[in-house]
Amino acid sequence: MRATSKNTGIGQPVRRREDFRLLTGKGCYSDDFNFPDQVYGVMVRSPHAHATIRSIDTTAAATAPGVLAVLTGRDLLADGLKPIPHSVGTRHPADITLENKDGSPPFIPPHFPMTADEARHCGEIVAMVVATTVAAAKDAAELVAVAYQPLPAVAHALMAVEPGAPRARVDAPSNTSIDAEIGDPAATNAAFANAAHIVKFETWVQRIAGVPMEPRAATGIYDRDTGRYTLYAGIGGAVRPKQDLAKILGVAEDEVRVVMHEVGGNFGTRGSFNPEFALVTWAARRVGRPIKWTCERQEAFLCDYQARDLAVTAELALDSEGKFLAMRGSNIVNSGAYPISYGPLAKGVEIMSSIYHMPAVHFRARAAITNTVPTRPYRSSGRPEVMFVMERLIDRAAKQFGFDRLELRRRNLVPESAMPYRNPFGMVYDSGAYHQVMERVVALGDWSGFPARRAEARKRGKYRGIGVANYVDTATGTPRERAEVTVLPDQVVEVVVGTVSNGQGHETSFAQLIGEWLGVPIDTVRLVTGDTDRVSVGGGSHSGRALRLASIVMLNASRDVIAKGFKIASHVLEASTNDLEFVDGQFMIKGTDRSLGIFEVAAAALRRNNLPDDLRGPLSAESDETVNIASFPYGCHVCEVEVDPETGVVELARYTAVDDVGRAVNPMIVHGQIHGGITQGVGQAMSEHCFYDRETGQLLSGSLMDYAMPRADTLPFFATELSEIPTPTHPLGIRPAGEGGTTPALGVVINAIVDALGEFGVTHIEMPATPERVWRATHRTSRV
Repeated sequence: MRATSKNTGIGQPVRRREDFRLLTGKGCYSDDFNFPDQVYGVMVRSPHAHATIRSIDTTAAATAPGVLAVLTGRDLLADGLKPIPHSVGTRHPADITLENKDGSPPFIPPHFPMTADEARHCGEIVAMVVATTVAAAKDAAELVAVAYQPLPAVAHALMAVEPGAPRARVDAPSNTSIDAEIGDPAATNAAFANAAHIVKFETWVQRIAGVPMEPRAATGIYDRDTGRYTLYAGIGGAVRPKQDLAKILGVAEDEVRVVMHEVGGNFGTRGSFNPEFALVTWAARRVGRPIKWTCERQEAFLCDYQARDLAVTAELALDSEGKFLAMRGSNIVNSGAYPISYGPLAKGVEIMSSIYHMPAVHFRARAAITNTVPTRPYRSSGRPEVMFVMERLIDRAAKQFGFDRLELRRRNLVPESAMPYRNPFGMVYDSGAYHQVMERVVALGDWSGFPARRAEARKRGKYRGIGVANYVDTATGTPRERAEVTVLPDQVVEVVVGTVSNGQGHETSFAQLIGEWLGVPIDTVRLVTGDTDRVSVGGGSHSGRALRLASIVMLNASRDVIAKGFKIASHVLEASTNDLEFVDGQFMIKGTDRSLGIFEVAAAALRRNNLPDDLRGPLSAESDETVNIASFPYGCHVCEVEVDPETGVVELARYTAVDDVGRAVNPMIVHGQIHGGITQGVGQAMSEHCFYDRETGQLLSGSLMDYAMPRADTLPFFATELSEIPTPTHPLGIRPAGEGGTTPALGVVINAIVDALGEFGVTHIEMPATPERVWRATHRTSRV
């Protein structure tokens, strides 16, 4: 099977088909859905991080102009709505299992769309106002009188798990949701007892917000004639939200439809079901009109799911030659007020050893409940945090015990000859040329030329540093995916698939695959996603699963379409299938000029009456696969920074990356995803921080005036290169590419900053490395 055009097939840097539509305002995002007789919802949110709700008086609000309804948590319970069915402990078969070490079940309290008795984080919904205009709903929301009894709050995971800490909820036996142990404590302790060197590192990887370009919006509709609910909202997928909404409403799945078109950014923060989505559909039934809710940016900081927030203590044991012997420590993730997913905790701890050979490990893994917004998986869920820890440990060991940073890594990287390699936590890395990739990025980043650049910077009064960081990512996600491929006579190939695009360029890269396999121009491929009336199965887009799994089911379906096409062409051309070949979209009789194009075959299947019954009808096929094998993208990044000691300002001077993606369907899109991923990692390393007051639980970074995002003028041009060594666990050799830019960025940036500040005696700096924090570090210590 060959592509019609060599310029659009697999491996070609095709410009994104969707960009013209999106950049000229012709897209359809969540807030673009509007319906006749539509009204508007506004949420009343708790100003307290923790408080008992003594009473809610809705009288004044209910009689305000334009108000149609004022709903509370008691109304929600009276109507029998259920909690949001977060799959907290659900895991992919390839991931490790986290279980309480004492054998008890984890504490997973229910998360209702609206609370009735207790506010457990600032911004939790306590009432909903529905009115004919947004302004009327906002005015009425001010009239809802809530009597709160404030309670002690706890906002930080380390404080939450301390004995005697305030309870984050009145019904909690403790603030620990799960307390697991992974690894072999006896072997690990024995290795530490015999170690020549031990390095210890304690850190807190701060909480961040997703801040997608498009704030969330949702419109709920209830059809009284059919008893059917429809939700229009941008989410990480369509099928799972449909299932969740049906459970919350207590109805059959076929009574619910979920529709989405464009989604303006996700990164994981949209990946779980949000309370507002249930409220607009429920309220639409009560009011009898479509209800729309649009999140404002400041509200998003209060209510969008957040990410990261991991406290780590880790130790690394080495022999006298620098070989790693063992690793041990403790990881505590801040789950917020409601545990939504153990994914960041499990996916982090299972690869704590990264791509280095580590004979023994032992880690304690805990999730703490606090009075903050819930956290959930975010770009490269849990892995940037632990790669940061591993790479900082290595740099600290090199500095403390006199090893060369590069040589220490070379000495401990898992060799290609050891593949497949089972890491000490039980994860099986499929393949990897780790040494090769690291040596390539060191050369590409001109590591050997750094001393001259450092000396030149010193002449200008700047302190220049360089850092390196290896990484591995674990891509699993929902294992089941389905595709339907139909060739239509009117020059269209329709592909129905369960993934959705959150900006990754699926319309282009998926079309390139279909174009190559079916030999059709990519402009003829029409992707159908995000509507549960069309999509019955699919896991959405998360954990690097979209292209990886969609390509498998699309390939299977395309092969079946061609197989069926051979049989149809055989009848129409009156030739044996053995005498036919399929080349560039044409079923040809070998050695002749007689042929039928694939669209002609599709037309024949629909119009000819002399075909066997099993060949009549649409030229289509479907594939439904469950893939229980993980994928392990990897790579190495090098970063250089310059620090101004007078102001503490850090300039990112150079950034070089080599990432192995197995096989790039569209290198241009992959490079773009890596650039975006690096930017997100740099943002966390240098500026981003969801800052909660530790005593009150109040969010102090609730707007873009307080939450510092990375900007184009603070970033260099990235030098990125792709390594394409196909993985043996995928039919096309594909590894995911969307998370690799983020995964090593935290570690490599901080390694470079610490290297720059070495002359000041600085051995570590916590994230975010803001100018103030850097300035204080340079003035706190004396120069060496």
